[in-house]
Amino acid sequence: MARTPTSALSPADQARRRGLRTMKSVALGALLLMAVLFLVGFIGQQQIPGLTYLRAAAEGGMVGALADWFAVTALFRHPLGIPIPHTAIIPRRKDEIGQSLGEFVETNFLATDVVRTKLESTSIAARLGAWLSDPAHAARIGSEAAAMGSGILRALSDDDAQEVITALAREHLIVPEWSPAIGEWLGRIVDADAHRTAVDLAAENIDEWLANNRDAFTGLVSGRLPSWVPSIAARLVDETVYSEAVGFVRAVRTNPEHPARAAITAYLSRLSESMQHDPQTIGRFEDAKLAIFDSPRVRDLATHAWSTAKSGLLDALADPQSGLRTQIDSALRDIGERLVREPELQRRVDTWVTDAAVFLVDRYRHDIASLITDTVERWDPAETTEKIELMVGRDLQYIRLNGTIVGALAGLAIYTIAHALFG
Repeated sequence: MARTPTSALSPADQARRRGLRTMKSVALGALLLMAVLFLVGFIGQQQIPGLTYLRAAAEGGMVGALADWFAVTALFRHPLGIPIPHTAIIPRRKDEIGQSLGEFVETNFLATDVVRTKLESTSIAARLGAWLSDPAHAARIGSEAAAMGSGILRALSDDDAQEVITALAREHLIVPEWSPAIGEWLGRIVDADAHRTAVDLAAENIDEWLANNRDAFTGLVSGRLPSWVPSIAARLVDETVYSEAVGFVRAVRTNPEHPARAAITAYLSRLSESMQHDPQTIGRFEDAKLAIFDSPRVRDLATHAWSTAKSGLLDALADPQSGLRTQIDSALRDIGERLVREPELQRRVDTWVTDAAVFLVDRYRHDIASLITDTVERWDPAETTEKIELMVGRDLQYIRLNGTIVGALAGLAIYTIAHALFG
């Protein structure tokens, strides 16, 4: 078998090769020792009867050593170069081994229940949040994202990008009728009660905004009251408006059966039906869409906006102190902090990640496992055998050594029992 040149091996493989050679020498030395002891026992047993025990032990040791040498060698090559059947197993059945390994990984590691159980037992969101909360980690992710974004933007030609965007927009955005599809999509969301999450998120953010922006209500109503209204009454009006707003939003947020939620659901249902079946609503929607996309001013604005946005983005992404980079880092840290302190958000993120991973694994697990099979098929049999032998060969030499010792003990035990019974 062709050997991999030592210079092509990694330092770790070279260390494994030295260890393998050492253990081969030890196992061979044990076999030679058994041969010497056998000769001593065989030659001297006539003069010293007790040497028959030594001969029996050495004989068993040689048998065990040779048998295990044959078994270990047969894994990697033909013993003594003789093409004995069922030898050189690894190079001869390399592709079958790769296929079996791929099937094993697909069945036991990429099974849906295995992936789901593992992910559900791992606090993905909490760990990600703790990691992102570190400013250095957030800055690192922001820097990598900025470099990737800059590379993509520079690779885009302005003319080509605008031409592609125009063609795609007309084919997929302007020509198709939007209203029925969006209405159907909206109806499915309402029927599945999936809009509840959006309502929850909106109420949550509005509640947080109200809590952090109390001053925004100062003068909101009182500023429109007549000047003769006492200032204390004006402040009371502002306080009342603020309190009512906070109370209303928190009631919507905490009460799943709040009338406002029912009103939103009913409105969305009516809108869904109108967008699908009411010609007047459909016509207005499509007219508005065409008016927007077909306007020359909109197209010119889009062209100018693309050039300006590209230039501005490149400058902002290249400057670590720019507002964009600062906002990216800040947003990443905020996401991390929210993931750490909000169990409900953790639960939602963990659920999303788990469901997405299970879907991908269930859909593509055969393709993932085929990477193993295809990779092993491309390997050269000789180099594959060399690599595997370097990985496990040293441990297999212990089998030869153990076989020598066990064979010697077995030979001694057999001879002793036979001598005791029949000698």
